[in-house]
Amino acid sequence: MGYLPEEVQDVDGIEATIGIPMEAAEAAVRAALAEQGFAVLTEIDVAAIFRAKLGVDRAPLKILGACNADLAHQALEIDPSASLVLPCNVVLEADGDRTQLSIADPRALMTGSMLAELAATAAERLVRVRDAVVSRGEGKQ
Repeated sequence: MGYLPEEVQDVDGIEATIGIPMEAAEAAVRAALAEQGFAVLTEIDVAAIFRAKLGVDRAPLKILGACNADLAHQALEIDPSASLVLPCNVVLEADGDRTQLSIADPRALMTGSMLAELAATAAERLVRVRDAVVSRGEGKQ
C-alpha cells in the first residue's frame, strides 16, 4: 500500500529495469533521448541534495527533465496549460548493479482530447528511448 493519493499512484510510467550501473544507464538514456529529439533541460540529483541539505544518505536517484522542443511547442500552441506537465520527467534510480528507469507517460498526463494525438506521439518516442536503453543494457521492461 502506497502513501500517495490513488490518482498519483495510478499514473502510468514507461519503465524498465536495466542490467547496468546507473552511470552507464544515464549515459545510455541521454544518448537515446537525443536520438529521439529530446534535450535534457534540468537535472536533479536527489541523493546529492538530500546529503547536502539533510545529511541523509540514500541510493543514487536522478530526475532528468527532458524536452522535445517541437512537441512542446505544439502542445503549448494547443493548450498553454500543458506547461504544467513540461518537461517530461525521466527518473533513474540505482538498484545495486542495475538501474530502474521510469519515464512519465505523456498519455497519462495529457488526457484531453485535443492533446491525445500529440501525447501518443511523445509516448511513442519515449518508448523508443526505453527500448534502446534496454537493448544496450540487457534490461527488462
